[in-house]
Amino acid sequence: QVQVAESGGGSVQSGGSLRLTCVVSGYPAIKYCMGWFRQAPGKEREEVGIVDIDGETSYGDSVKGRFTLSQDSAKNTLYLQMHNLNPEDTAMYYCAAAACFPGGYYPYRASEFDAWGQGTQVTVSS
Repeated sequence: QVQVAESGGGSVQSGGSLRLTCVVSGYPAIKYCMGWFRQAPGKEREEVGIVDIDGETSYGDSVKGRFTLSQDSAKNTLYLQMHNLNPEDTAMYYCAAAACFPGGYYPYRASEFDAWGQGTQVTVSS
């Protein structure tokens, strides 16, 4: 069974930075596409960033230029470095994973990820 665990959330003032960490515990021989998503109260879940097993990344429009994904593939760990945070970034941040195979289909939306963490709260005050 694949398990996803996030950490690193917290409270920060506007303009501040945070780094989130996601660790996927799965089958040793399988690689995982991983992504961060967020959901604020009363809003729909939105993509923050996705990385596939080739290292290709995509970012949601609202975080481009401020957030950066990095990973330690050997440890199935994904980091989300967030800079210049603003109150609109306040949300529960979720990490997700999906088994990916070279040359196969890579997920690019939330519904295509099948393992999710419990989420970590990020609160940005003005």
